[in-house]
Amino acid sequence: MSRITSSAPSAAFRAAYEAVLAGWPGPVEGVDLPTPYGVTRVNSCGPADAPPLVLLPGAGATSAVWGACAAAGAARTHRVHAVDLVGEPGLSVPAAGRPLRTPEDLTGWLDAVLDGLAPHGPVTLGGHSYGAWIAAHHAARRPARTGRLVLLDPTGVFAGLRAGYVLRALPMLLRPTPERIRSFLAWETGGTPLDPAWLRLRDETARFPTARPVTGPRPDLARLAEPPAARTDLRVDVLFAGRARCHDCDRAARAAREALPGARIDVLPGVAHHALPLTAAAEIARLLAGQDSP
Repeated sequence: MSRITSSAPSAAFRAAYEAVLAGWPGPVEGVDLPTPYGVTRVNSCGPADAPPLVLLPGAGATSAVWGACAAAGAARTHRVHAVDLVGEPGLSVPAAGRPLRTPEDLTGWLDAVLDGLAPHGPVTLGGHSYGAWIAAHHAARRPARTGRLVLLDPTGVFAGLRAGYVLRALPMLLRPTPERIRSFLAWETGGTPLDPAWLRLRDETARFPTARPVTGPRPDLARLAEPPAARTDLRVDVLFAGRARCHDCDRAARAAREALPGARIDVLPGVAHHALPLTAAAEIARLLAGQDSP
């Protein structure tokens, strides 16, 4: 994985990024929040007085990936705040000399983001893939800050990555090109059609200056598994992609039920890991609205 060489995305990246945001429902407010680890871009939409929903994307996906979920109904029930991860493609700008290195750093970074978005109350915190790993680590350390935790096909939380998936991803990770990114996504999704505007943005991430992602152990979910009387009452929902190639979704779901017996755990058949936020947006929006299982 390449290290940061410049904090400024290219004009082509910005144009592709704005093109995806143009498809979001209603006006989108872009806000740059200061944190100890750099300035974090948050794209928000939905009623200003609605409950806050903070969404973290998977690696390389950018905050723009959440537009489909917002359009499918999430922006009717919540004030959606989609976050660009610091050090990942997007418009967040890492602080010079203070990289994110550990899950503890990520917790501190997300604390500052939540301070800027919803300082007076708990939020619904959701994430996909790597973003779900970050969200789970934060909720395990700061359960009082989150009223509801939504993990969408989380990686590294309940199960490890399959070796075949890692081997297939390595060329894209070590030397990303648009062709390698598209080839990998086509393989993992089984050729599922994805939003063309978002795919063009993913092409541009190949030339984006990125940082080495934070890695570490699985989050300690023991505090989230305690009965409500022993902790802040935090609702947890986990939705696995039935055709994910990154892990065995059935095994991961069983591990999730064992780790969090009070959580709602579902498997959505026929959906691939990387396609989940884009092609299962209606199911995710219903989940976020507290409706019946997908």
